[in-house]
Amino acid sequence: YSFIDESAARDVKTEVRTELVSYITLYMSVGCVVDTRLYGAFQNQMVVKTFMDMDQDSEEEKELYLNLALHLASDFFLKHPDKDVRLLVACCLADIFRIYAPEAPYTSPDKLKDIFMFITRQLKGLEDTKSAQFNRYFYLLENIAWVKSYNICFELEDSNEIFTQLYRTLFQVINNGHNQKVHMHMVDLMSSIVCEGDSVSQELLDTVLVNLVPAHKNLNKQAYDLAKALLKRTAQAIEPYITNFFNQVLMLGKTSVSDLSEHVFDLILELYNIDSHLLLSVLPQLEFKLKSNDNDERLQVVKLLAKMFGAKDSELASQNKPLWQCYLGRFNDIHVPVRLECVKFASHCLMNHPDLAKDLTEYLKVRSHDPEEAIRHDVIVSIVTASKKDLSLVNDQLLNFVRERTLDKRWRVRKEAMMGLAQIYKKYALQAEAGKEAAKQISWIKDKLLHIYYQNSIDDRLLVERIFAQYLVPHNLETTERMKCLYYLYATLDGNAVKALNEMWKCQNMLRHHVKDLLDLIKQPKSDSYSKAVFSKVMVITRNLPDPGKTQDFVKKLAQVLEEDEKIRKQLETLVSPSCSCKQAEVCVKEITKKLGSPKQPSNPFLEMVKFLLERIAPVHIDTESISALIKQVNKSIEGTADDEDEGVSTEQAIRAGLELLKVLSFTHPVSFHSAETFESLLGCLKMDDEKVAEAALQIFKNTGSKLEESFPHIKSVLLPVLQQKAKKGPPRQAKYAIHCIHAMFSNRDTHFAQIFEPLHKSLDTDNMEQLITPLTTLGHLAMLAPEQFAAPLKSLVANFIVKDLLMNDRIPGKKTTKLWVPDDEVSPETLAKIQGLKLMVRWLLGVKNNQSKSGNSTLRMLTAILSSDGDLTEQGKMGKPDMSRLRLAAGCAVLRLAQEPCYHEIITLEQYQLCALVINDECYQVRQAFAQKLQKGLCRLRLPLEYLAVFTLCAKDPVKERRAHARQCLVKNINLRREYLKQHAAVSEKLISLLPEYVVPYAIHLLVHDPDYVKVQDIEQLKDIKEALWFVLEILMAKNENNSHAFIRKMVENIKQTKDGQCPDDPKINEKLYTVCDVAMNIVISKSTTYSLESPKDPVLPARYFTQPDKNEDISMKSPSETEKPSRGRKRGAAANQDDKGQESKPKRGRKKAANTSTDDAEDQWGEDSSMAEATLETEDEQNSPPKRGRRGRPPKSAASKDETSSKGRRGCKKTAPPADEENEEEQEEEEDDEDDAGSENMEVKPKGRRGRKPR
Repeated sequence: YSFIDESAARDVKTEVRTELVSYITLYMSVGCVVDTRLYGAFQNQMVVKTFMDMDQDSEEEKELYLNLALHLASDFFLKHPDKDVRLLVACCLADIFRIYAPEAPYTSPDKLKDIFMFITRQLKGLEDTKSAQFNRYFYLLENIAWVKSYNICFELEDSNEIFTQLYRTLFQVINNGHNQKVHMHMVDLMSSIVCEGDSVSQELLDTVLVNLVPAHKNLNKQAYDLAKALLKRTAQAIEPYITNFFNQVLMLGKTSVSDLSEHVFDLILELYNIDSHLLLSVLPQLEFKLKSNDNDERLQVVKLLAKMFGAKDSELASQNKPLWQCYLGRFNDIHVPVRLECVKFASHCLMNHPDLAKDLTEYLKVRSHDPEEAIRHDVIVSIVTASKKDLSLVNDQLLNFVRERTLDKRWRVRKEAMMGLAQIYKKYALQAEAGKEAAKQISWIKDKLLHIYYQNSIDDRLLVERIFAQYLVPHNLETTERMKCLYYLYATLDGNAVKALNEMWKCQNMLRHHVKDLLDLIKQPKSDSYSKAVFSKVMVITRNLPDPGKTQDFVKKLAQVLEEDEKIRKQLETLVSPSCSCKQAEVCVKEITKKLGSPKQPSNPFLEMVKFLLERIAPVHIDTESISALIKQVNKSIEGTADDEDEGVSTEQAIRAGLELLKVLSFTHPVSFHSAETFESLLGCLKMDDEKVAEAALQIFKNTGSKLEESFPHIKSVLLPVLQQKAKKGPPRQAKYAIHCIHAMFSNRDTHFAQIFEPLHKSLDTDNMEQLITPLTTLGHLAMLAPEQFAAPLKSLVANFIVKDLLMNDRIPGKKTTKLWVPDDEVSPETLAKIQGLKLMVRWLLGVKNNQSKSGNSTLRMLTAILSSDGDLTEQGKMGKPDMSRLRLAAGCAVLRLAQEPCYHEIITLEQYQLCALVINDECYQVRQAFAQKLQKGLCRLRLPLEYLAVFTLCAKDPVKERRAHARQCLVKNINLRREYLKQHAAVSEKLISLLPEYVVPYAIHLLVHDPDYVKVQDIEQLKDIKEALWFVLEILMAKNENNSHAFIRKMVENIKQTKDGQCPDDPKINEKLYTVCDVAMNIVISKSTTYSLESPKDPVLPARYFTQPDKNEDISMKSPSETEKPSRGRKRGAAANQDDKGQESKPKRGRKKAANTSTDDAEDQWGEDSSMAEATLETEDEQNSPPKRGRRGRPPKSAASKDETSSKGRRGCKKTAPPADEENEEEQEEEEDDEDDAGSENMEVKPKGRRGRKPR
């Protein structure tokens, strides 16, 4: 002991180390107690160094140090308080296992367990990578990993405890400070246990898998990576144990086998991402779970598989098709969250696996019509998300699902669909991120988005406006680029989209005027009328904003703010000023919102409403600079230097569209056109050969040239001769616009009119009909604009030339054909001249606006004579059937025009009114269509009296479904329009009889009583037709029982039964018909209403012209009890009723015509179809437009074919209705009315080929 002191141990040389250790061994072998001097030896690392340097092949040394090895495993060292001693002992033990491998010098299982548990505890030192002893710890790890020392424990009973503790320790100590070698040795150590052991216990498996659970994964990313590497290394060996674990939990429901049972689906996903082979036997179990009866369990599995199938590099769908098909079936799951999860998965699947789009399409189609709003919404989100990433990922069918949802019944879904389409359009059409083919693929989006402007909802319309400003024509583009974008957008829109865009600008302009009116009112001194006027204007503005109920208070508040804050008022005045530029508008909007906003109140509903208002009225697209840029773009197309072909439009189409665009903008932004450059460019357009271009230029001059004479005299001197030339010898439409230009722009218009009128008046000659059309058009508009100036010559012209020479003579025999309509270019010049002659007479009367000379009576007799004679006024049989149809249409529309003037409405007799009404049942489809459109225009402007609304009841008998649908739409719009007008104008109660929609019932009853098809009073088939016609209008009127209107209608019908027919008061048969029709109406009211018996809100007033004074003693009980069945919603197709000709021969009758035979060659000549289509074409045309019998005009046969131009299948979602006309532009619109007449059938639907007619029931 004296030799082995601490100082001697330090000075010992390598040569005597063996001897020294021998002494130590000797003392140990005899059981000596080791004191601090032996500890000093360890501190000098002599023993450690000795074992490190020893080789497995040195048997002598192994024998020599056996006792030392055994002694190092004593409790003294294993439980030594000094951690450095424990580390050195652990290193020695690791070397001992290396040296004595494959056998260990320790035979006791307990001792082996203590040793390995001791070594495992020392491995915790790996956690501190900055420790001075870290290299020693690393040596320990490297040694036991390389030797696979822990494999000795396989034979121990407690091996699972040892391995589990080792795994836990390694997963605990791993951190981002460790290098790749540490990570590799840990994997080597743990993988040897899994791969070379007989089994893997559940506890050991849990120790590995717990690191894959998301919560643990996020806490220690290095432990997750270690577990991931271990599983990849041992995939084949560990797979059976993983399979058994999932089988126990998923199939047998033994959740107690592991604490990880609740994370089973998270583990499956992680294991699949690590190595799909780990789950080869587990995936079929998921197919079983997809069909579980537990909703939550199915939902969990669906969420799991969504991630597995949707992963970027996943091949699961192709590798396991049964599971994929089973998963697709969950799109139709009964549980809403499951379907929702499937839909959300679709976007990832489409983006990462385009090859699966075909499988998903059919299921997404069904889900796009899901009853749950959230699911329909997420279908849109999924498709749009994939589309925005790459348009090629989605097919046209998927985009069509989004298109359909723009009409969804829920605003949230509609909004998402519209915004999604807008974003797609901007990315691929405007920015052209995927080339021209992609832009062409989605070119329909712009049209579809603008079509939505026809919806009734103000939210939809506001969103369309926002989309237009942000996506279709982004307002933040530079002016030239913005106008180029608008130019080509307008050129490529379809007709309905163009109308919607025009309507959008008109609505914005109208709201701008309303706000300007409000500002003007606020400046006025306060009074009683002031408050009423401000309130009225506030209500008008409110109706143009979302949620009018809540918005009303905000608009009132805005009015107060404008009264109090002069700065905001001035900013708003600048904003609504016609001269406001786009840049000024942007500044004004920012200033107003900044002034009204408050940082303390981030959510401010009042400010949101103001932003909506400013968004609608701010001129963000159009100003003087923009118009100038747009004119330059049109000039580029005219000069041939524009990129028209590259933009997908022809040069001619681009020029026309550009001029049409300028024409529309001239209505809404006339001040922006006031520049010499603009007017000079328009002058150039006037000289072009294209008639449409010149017409548009003339209209622009008319709308914008009010100050041209004084501000641009050099333009005036050039323009006037051009206008005079157009008025005298230009095409009819250009002549019309030229006259209106002179009237609008020049102060001494009388002189200019006289210079035009005199030569034209003297040169009228019926020998050359083609050259007669323009002079008649010009004279007609002169007669309307300056009737007093040319009073005497006009009266002579109408009486002598128009009536006697033109209308009462048929000079050229018409073509013999059974067709009832032909295109415009096939109409004879004589017929066109006669039509212009009729219009001249009407325009003259409209200009005079009085009937002192009885000219109105004479004209009405002339018009009704044309209607009575089927259009052949002379009845010489020279006229062709298409020409007769044109004249019937012209005469019917002329009566409608005259009826809009009160002085002429008063002189229209009931017989004339009824004859005019029958035009809507004309045998020619195009006549019915055009007449209905004219009727609707007059009614929507509240120009035509209420009795003309009853004319639509006759459409119930129209054999064409689309015409009935159009008539119903017109009724709905007019009824709603009048109800809304009455709400807004409470002061018009004295005019209630002319505005209240319910007052249409007496007119409808009277019209049906005098229907020529109603012959036998008690004929069942005829009464069914009567009931159908009544229900056609009553169904709409009774849809809402506003102010107890059902009782009001009942009272009105009862009152009628106490009167006699005002037209034929002494005709017992007519009165019997009257009472019978009333009985039918009463039956409908009683059968369809539960409130009809209540007290009527007021006593109805019957029109005196139609009914005599009521007889209070008249029995008002039903006179036709046999007619008791409820009115059907279907449109009957009954056979023609037998007509009783007695007593009816003096009246024009409308029977159902027999179809005449037409040769196949004629059909081929007209339509250019091959012979295989000729028979179908002929049958369709003959059924729809059958020729009239002599002396009779009737409705088309009820088996007539429907027009598939206007055919539309039922859709889900909101119904479309045309937006109301701008009341402030009524005069301009009235002038535009004649455009359609002048153009003949330009707005007519052309009859399709090859469609079979509807067969009568």
